[in-house]
Amino acid sequence: MVLLDVKMPKIDGIKVLQTMKSDPTLQSIPVVMLTSSRQGPDVDECYRLGANAYVVKPVDFQQFTEAVKTIGMFWAVINQASPRLKVTRGMSP
Repeated sequence: MVLLDVKMPKIDGIKVLQTMKSDPTLQSIPVVMLTSSRQGPDVDECYRLGANAYVVKPVDFQQFTEAVKTIGMFWAVINQASPRLKVTRGMSP
């Protein structure tokens, strides 16, 4: 799983998402957008490009760390991956 912020220095997370989802070797990796942007167009664009989730990060540090832990727990333990995809939990294909 990859966590991306929409607003990153040098290259924005939407561009990274677009690059990942257009690459056959990377497109099966789950991508969660973890960002402060609540802008509708950002949310729509991320889902259109193949983001698996869009989470608005809390401002409070304690709540932020809990959100990251919860996201990690979901993708590592709770989510059922497709048995047809060759993705090992926690590893790239």
